[in-house]
Amino acid sequence: MRIDVLSLFPNMFAPMHQSIVGKAIERGKLDFQVTDFRDYTTNKHNNVDDYPFGGGAGMLLTAQPIFDAIDHIEQEAGQRGHVILMDPAGRKFDHKVAQELAGYDHLTFIAGHYEGYDERIRELVDEELSLGDYVLTGGELGAMVMIDATVRFLPEVLGNQASANTDSFEDGLLEYPQYTRPAEFRGRAVPDVLLSGNHAKIAEWRLKESLRRTYLRRPDLLTNRTLTAQERDLLDDIKSEIEEG
Repeated sequence: MRIDVLSLFPNMFAPMHQSIVGKAIERGKLDFQVTDFRDYTTNKHNNVDDYPFGGGAGMLLTAQPIFDAIDHIEQEAGQRGHVILMDPAGRKFDHKVAQELAGYDHLTFIAGHYEGYDERIRELVDEELSLGDYVLTGGELGAMVMIDATVRFLPEVLGNQASANTDSFEDGLLEYPQYTRPAEFRGRAVPDVLLSGNHAKIAEWRLKESLRRTYLRRPDLLTNRTLTAQERDLLDDIKSEIEEG
C-alpha cells in the first residue's frame, strides 16, 4: 500500500516511522510519503491561505497548492488513489472504516489548517473523515490516528494477524479481559477457567466477559446488535449478577 499525506507540517509525522507503522515501512509493506504542499504554491509570498470572500473570521486554505500537489502525486504514483479530506464535518472514523481503507492500494490524506478549505478543494476528494465531534488545530493528528488504525489490517504487518481479529470492535463488542504470567500477583489471581485447558469453557468465558464489558461501558453497541441465543442467555446472566451485586 502507498499512503500520501499533504500537510504544512511534515515533521509532525516523524512518529509514523516507529512501532507497527515503522516496521511496515521497513518491510516494504507500506510506502509512506508526506508532502509539504506549501512547496507547490505559485504565490510570490509563498502563502497557502487567504481571506474568505464575503468576509468572516479566519483564513482559508487556497485551492491551487493542493490541486498541484495532488497532480504531482498522481503522476509519481501512476494513480490518484483514494483521496481523503480531514474535516470535522466528515464521516466519523471507526474500526470498520479502517478496514475499508485497508482495502485500497493508495490513500492520500489532506490535512488542513486554519479556518477551513476553499470549497473547490472538495472536488478533489473521494470522502471526508473526522475523528469525532470536536475540532483540532489541524488535520495531522487525525490523519496519524487513521493511518495507524488502517495499517494494522494490512497483510503481514502484525506479528500475529489474529491480534487484529480479536481486537475490541472487531465483532461489535469490546474485547474481553486478558492475563499473562504470573498466575497470581499481589493476591490477584487469574480466573481459574483460563488455566483449565478447556477451550470451550474459555471461549464461553471470553464471550461473556466481552458482553459484560460492552454492557457496562458501551451499551450503545448492543442496541443494534442481533444477539445469538447464547449471547442473550449470557447477557441475562450478567444482568442478574449485577442486580445481585
